[in-house]
Amino acid sequence: MSCTLFLGLLGGIIGAAIAPSAGLATLPVSCGIVGTAITTIPAALLMQRLGRPRAFAVGGIIATMAGLLAAAAIAAGNFALFCCAGFGIGAHMAFAQHYRFAAAESVIPARVSQAISVVLLGTLLAALLAPGLATQSSDWIASSRYSASFLVVSLLALGAAILAQFAAPATQPADLSSEPTRPLRSIVSQPRFLVAVISAAVGYGVMSFIMTATPISMHVMDGHSLDDTAWVIQSHVLAMYLPSFFSGALIRRFGPRRMMLAGIAANIACIALGLTGRGIHDYWGALVMLGIGWNFLFVAGTTMLTTCYNRSERFRVQA
Repeated sequence: MSCTLFLGLLGGIIGAAIAPSAGLATLPVSCGIVGTAITTIPAALLMQRLGRPRAFAVGGIIATMAGLLAAAAIAAGNFALFCCAGFGIGAHMAFAQHYRFAAAESVIPARVSQAISVVLLGTLLAALLAPGLATQSSDWIASSRYSASFLVVSLLALGAAILAQFAAPATQPADLSSEPTRPLRSIVSQPRFLVAVISAAVGYGVMSFIMTATPISMHVMDGHSLDDTAWVIQSHVLAMYLPSFFSGALIRRFGPRRMMLAGIAANIACIALGLTGRGIHDYWGALVMLGIGWNFLFVAGTTMLTTCYNRSERFRVQA
């Protein structure tokens, strides 16, 4: 998650500096989103073939190489290479998103929403440390601002790849072949499957769209300092994950559908606050509501999704 935060905070700012035109400034971050989308199915297949710990390590190695490529691209002022690095960091995120599924598979069905929330809480450390680390490391290499920030990305990703080797594989049934496996068309045609996917997609899509534009809007267009921009992004990410302390319990109490409606309401509040002004606190309020909306939509959608398949079908559906 830290790797993605580095790209989200700095990608547009760096893009504005080295892109051939201002209109392409956010392309590196967009490449990250595309990288996540394209790698989602291969990541799921590797999870099935290699097991989760080894597949998580593959994702970490991809991000390690992407961080090195980004640092070199920034030093050379090569925008195309920086976009490729963004794609690699996004590809890593396709692997990292499976942590929530691994957690869901490790508990009884009644505790799935709580397990997913606990995994999301693990990203609070990234939310607290990554923005500050990204800005503080930006000038470590005097001749190439921000190159060192992506060297830090490589170190963080390499550490994650190593730690993944100490993770125990999720408990598997003795024989999955006896479980019925339905055609994928039958699975995706379930109304609750469609609701779950739309919920998670809307939450992620709206969040990515607004968060990607915020650093450029704040720092480049409105002249707010990089530290203030980092504070707003940090607050946004905290708002994405702090609700996990209670969102699992709320889903068990009120059900996923009501929590999805609450997430939509938070997104509407984000848009309303964003239209009120361009001061620091206007940005802060909008991004906090955006984070809360993402949490409710994403956790509720993931919780509902886990009820749509059996264990023998899980990797195809998770893809």
